[in-house]
Amino acid sequence: MKTTLTHTTAAQSEDIDTRVGKLSFELGLPTEKSVEKLFEELDFQRAVQCYLWALPIVNIAEFQRAHEKEFGAGDGDMVIYTSVADKVGMLTPNATTPYVFGFADLARTGPMVIDYPPGISAGGVLEFWQRPITDMGLTGPDKGAGARYLIVGPGQKTPPAESYLVYQSPTFNIGFAYRVLETDPDRAKSLMTGVRVYPYSRRDNPPQTKFLTPGGRKWSGMPPRGMTYWERLAGILDKEAVADRDRFFMAMLKPLGIEKGKPFQPDARQTKLLTEAALVGEAMAKASAFDKRFEGARYRPDAHWDFPFVPSFAPQQDIENYSLLDERASYTYEACWTTAGMVTKTPGAGQAYLGTYRDRDGHPFDGSKTYRLRISPNPPAKQFWSVTVYDLDTRSFIQNKEVADRSSRQPDLAKNADGSVDIYFAPTAPKGFEKNWIPTAPGQAWFTYLRLYGPLEPYFEKSWPLPDIEKVK
Repeated sequence: MKTTLTHTTAAQSEDIDTRVGKLSFELGLPTEKSVEKLFEELDFQRAVQCYLWALPIVNIAEFQRAHEKEFGAGDGDMVIYTSVADKVGMLTPNATTPYVFGFADLARTGPMVIDYPPGISAGGVLEFWQRPITDMGLTGPDKGAGARYLIVGPGQKTPPAESYLVYQSPTFNIGFAYRVLETDPDRAKSLMTGVRVYPYSRRDNPPQTKFLTPGGRKWSGMPPRGMTYWERLAGILDKEAVADRDRFFMAMLKPLGIEKGKPFQPDARQTKLLTEAALVGEAMAKASAFDKRFEGARYRPDAHWDFPFVPSFAPQQDIENYSLLDERASYTYEACWTTAGMVTKTPGAGQAYLGTYRDRDGHPFDGSKTYRLRISPNPPAKQFWSVTVYDLDTRSFIQNKEVADRSSRQPDLAKNADGSVDIYFAPTAPKGFEKNWIPTAPGQAWFTYLRLYGPLEPYFEKSWPLPDIEKVK
């Protein structure tokens, strides 16, 4: 007998049709076959949800791993990224300004000093769930004047440090980075190597900070796929303290073979389940990132431009009545790193981001076609604006001729008579617009970000229009 599922039928029916298939009961108890199916579905659903929950920490742990394994960077060593080739392993980096990145495991080093230099920069310190510990630079407490920051790990005693800005990290592993916004080449170069990072225990005779570059190496900070994703998660969870808000997720991971303090040695069943869950979890994260269903995610109703930081996003990931889950999974699938300055509500400060993943007709962007974006006159940016193109699969720069962006910093950018600017995306340059062209590649789908550095009132008021990208026929 087949019935529809109600609150009474499980005790009265032999077979029930559900979205997970037919479930059979004997005197109200699931049969052995149905028990097996139910547990398989239970573990799979939990694995998918754990994939989405874990994106922030796996995302940044993979970045740290690249620093250590690919570049040979240890705790407090800094890696400088200047070119498109340098940054090609990052998730949605900008192509306009240099980056300086470092990591440290405070369980190994103890409290760390970051002697941050003065100058025009934007940066911050991040814990490994990607919550900002503090901004540095123009949007930080030093306001661009430089300061000595001290970062203390979980359970570590805060030392007497009157001349420091002291912050406690909820994770042992931390990242620290900044963008150099200086336009003068000499000042920019000095600022890139101006930071000093060292353990507080060595403050009386601090070692020289080591500066490295990718040096042409191919690398990836993209969250890995398949079983490697779960290996990275098991490894970083084993190093970190468990926050109260994450205890239920830790419980869901236990039947999947991931348990703090124990080696990750999944059996054949767990391996099959986790491999499929990583595939489905990534598809859900991609849908959440590129077809956002969050309230207020669309910049304006007249075009397909979205906020990567949706209105419900909070840098600390906690708002009234709940902690963010879908919002942070959406963001950390397509990007990495958060500072308070990146979600600024103050005109003229920080940065603002808009992303678009479909053309005017609602179709994905095809690397073999030609498209045009007309940037309306008077872009609301106190400093400058930029448009950057990313590969849809890797969420890093599209693989082309090392031209991934165009920006208002270009003196040779062609402008229209009304002050608007046409940016072209195509495999070959449109005649007369070579300096406004970002190369795309046949066979590669792509998306783009518009960045506003020092966003102004028309952006916050949404009075500045930004048209859809349209296919040129």
